[in-house]
Amino acid sequence: MIDREMAAGWIKVLREELSGNILGFWVKHGPDPVHGGFVGRLKNDLTVETDAHKGLILNARILWTFSAAYRFDPRPEYLENAERAHQFLARHFSDPDHGGYFWMVDAAGKPVDTKKRVYGQAFTIYALTEYAMAAGHDGALDEAKAIYRLIETRCREPRYDGYMETYERDWSLAGDLRLSEKDMDTPKSMNNHLHVLEAYTNLYRVWKDPELSGRLKKNIRIFLDHIIDLKHARFMLFFDEAWNNQSHEVSFGHDIEGSWLLVEAAETLGDEILLKEAEDVAVKMVDAVLENGVDEDGGLFYEGTAAGPLKDTDKHWWPQAEAMVGFLNAWRISGGEAFFSAARASWDFIMKHIKDHDHGEWFWRVTRDGVPAESEYKICEWKSPYHNGRACMEAIRRLGQF
Repeated sequence: MIDREMAAGWIKVLREELSGNILGFWVKHGPDPVHGGFVGRLKNDLTVETDAHKGLILNARILWTFSAAYRFDPRPEYLENAERAHQFLARHFSDPDHGGYFWMVDAAGKPVDTKKRVYGQAFTIYALTEYAMAAGHDGALDEAKAIYRLIETRCREPRYDGYMETYERDWSLAGDLRLSEKDMDTPKSMNNHLHVLEAYTNLYRVWKDPELSGRLKKNIRIFLDHIIDLKHARFMLFFDEAWNNQSHEVSFGHDIEGSWLLVEAAETLGDEILLKEAEDVAVKMVDAVLENGVDEDGGLFYEGTAAGPLKDTDKHWWPQAEAMVGFLNAWRISGGEAFFSAARASWDFIMKHIKDHDHGEWFWRVTRDGVPAESEYKICEWKSPYHNGRACMEAIRRLGQF
């Protein structure tokens, strides 16, 4: 039985984890004292790779996290680190000639990969918008608007709608469209569109532009009409230009993350009919994840297949974080106590297996048996405080509505 006392106790633990373990770790170990900004790579044993490249995703996510954390709990060190991230991002990642943001710079901030991946541009909008709200920085909001206009004018595919994946520095379409080596080389992907949706949602919070409103609504419809396999209540992952599915994998983490981001987008837009449709689909997606993607110990498997068998039984940090939020969101919508229990099981799994009780923060992944992958990084181009920091804040908000 769920009660307010249980929720209050969980909120207290979440606050302690957010400030003491996650953000405390990044305040202490994240900043780069030599080149500015934040280190590009930090090993599990806290060894810094001083010559590591610095990725746009890492730096944008750091900016978003500390900005969001300051709005959530206005501690001076959070704003200081947000400002640090913003300065490095503006100085070294921003392209002064063609607009948009570079994908990768070296340790000192010199561009080494000047491609314009829409995924990265979207995260920069997400981060700049959050920073604008935290710091009252009008210039950051103006820059977020400028990136939005670039995406709309340079990256939107006109025949079937949606956004192509990757561009060269001058915004000509790249020959290799992949986000990373593990992804398929296809014109469109779920992942790209999910984070454009996330970015436009945050931008719309502070800029009620009619054109943006229309694009946000159309992007929600892209998910409902093209990306979600409604029969099986899950995302399809890769597509050709006409939205024909090109893949057969199931990403449990993206399914449950996308379920609550879709609802958030519809809520922010304020379209009650669309919100009801998004909520209905979200609950079905979360139910499918609970049935097919959760292990007996409460951990979320990394990947399955459309045919049914699991493809990857490791348990990565970010799907566990998103699972907690997604299950709580489905509980808030439906009242189903099984979702609340699943959220609590996700959290218990995180505390037992994903949290690094020796060196701090969370391990990248553990095996199905709970053994950490020691060779992975605590900080790198793909690992930041965004998923786990946001999960704590989002879980606190939902539990606070009890």
